[in-house]
Amino acid sequence: MTREALGLFGLGLMGEAMAERALAGGFRVIGHDPEPERREALARLGAVTTPNPPEVLSRADTIVYSVPTTARVRESLASLDSHLRPGMRLVDTTTGDPDDMAALGRELGARDVGYLDATIAGSSAEVRQGRVLALVGGEASLLEACRPFLECFASRIFHLGECGRGARMKLVFNLVLGLHRAVLAEGLSLARNLGIDEGTALGILKAGGTRSRVMETKGERMTARDFDPPQARLAQHRKDVEILLALGERHGIDLPLCRVHRELLDRAIAKGGGALDNSAIIGAYEESRMESGSTPISPHHSR
Repeated sequence: MTREALGLFGLGLMGEAMAERALAGGFRVIGHDPEPERREALARLGAVTTPNPPEVLSRADTIVYSVPTTARVRESLASLDSHLRPGMRLVDTTTGDPDDMAALGRELGARDVGYLDATIAGSSAEVRQGRVLALVGGEASLLEACRPFLECFASRIFHLGECGRGARMKLVFNLVLGLHRAVLAEGLSLARNLGIDEGTALGILKAGGTRSRVMETKGERMTARDFDPPQARLAQHRKDVEILLALGERHGIDLPLCRVHRELLDRAIAKGGGALDNSAIIGAYEESRMESGSTPISPHHSR
């Protein structure tokens, strides 16, 4: 069954994965990204791509954003202002600033342009498996109109209420998920430094009350130091933590573990892990080895 056309801005890890699922679900996808190689990769999947952003809006009434920040969404919309039409629907999957996303929803609503902050809880690999959660803020009727697209890749869809609330919940989700990764990395590092094989330690952690899905998705990547290709980049999560801390400060909410987590992420990024999978957080616990002249954190680096 052929469905409506979807315009897609942002063809990175998450954008390409969503496009792949949407194409399999019968949608026609018109994608744009400033990077030619990303457009070429999407075209090989069967989508239409264009280097011309206005063409995306001219060929689709539902537009999906999958870009790094809300500021990038605003920049794009500002450049396309004259091409926005009443009745268009914008589905923003960006993990951005919830307050700014709520404001964007109000601004677009005043022009009769629908806006959902439809953040995705999960990685690009999980999008391809149809196992992520869609955390949505915006009008219920708009969500229903966009539900067929979201169901292409989300196992469950949660409507949190007004614009911005989906993004708020995504930050809560990312806070907990990111700390799970950091705790696992610290535990494996402790095991290694106590003379216990990391693989053995991981197996025992999985066998008991400490078991978590993070161990299934990231544990072996940590023990093998296998961080490439990334499912979600470590630097991207560092951006999310910064949004969390800024949001907490703005609303008078103390987030002490987030502050520690930011320091750990900065350590791992300083060792070259920013573009790698977020399991590279384990590099934050290898400082003494790095300072003694061991090999810097890198893909497929084994002990």
